[in-house]
Amino acid sequence: MGTLDLVSIVPWEIITQLINLLLLFLLLKHFLFKPVQNVLNARQAEIDKDFAEAEAAQTRAEQLRDEYEKRIADAKTEASDIMKTATRKAQLHGEEIVRDAQEQANRLKEKADAQIEQEKKKAMNELKDEISGIAVDIASKVVEREIDEKDHEALIAEFIKGVGEAS
Repeated sequence: MGTLDLVSIVPWEIITQLINLLLLFLLLKHFLFKPVQNVLNARQAEIDKDFAEAEAAQTRAEQLRDEYEKRIADAKTEASDIMKTATRKAQLHGEEIVRDAQEQANRLKEKADAQIEQEKKKAMNELKDEISGIAVDIASKVVEREIDEKDHEALIAEFIKGVGEAS
């Protein structure tokens, strides 16, 4: 009978084993699984929180990058506008300088033309005065003596010579 005891099924032992297994399962569930599950849930919550913070940080970084790129674009536009304005002002200033120089040159030319005209009139008046003087001298010489053809040619030559020296 010794070998029969090893292989035989005893219902009370099976029930006891099942109750022991159930008690062990409940104890493990209560003292091991629940605390481990709580730790895992806490860790998962912390990981989710870290992911949310990382996503928020990434979103904020993208916003800052977009804002930075916008500021750079605005700065480039402003620099371009400043360059265009400076170029335009420089061009206008250059045109004004050229215009002033042309006006000054025109005034100097007009002044020189007026002086030339005045000198010309002065020279003509002096020439007329000299011619008048020569004519008076010739007339006085003609009156003093009687003129023959030879004297007449000599007086004309003298008159022409006097006019030539005066001019």
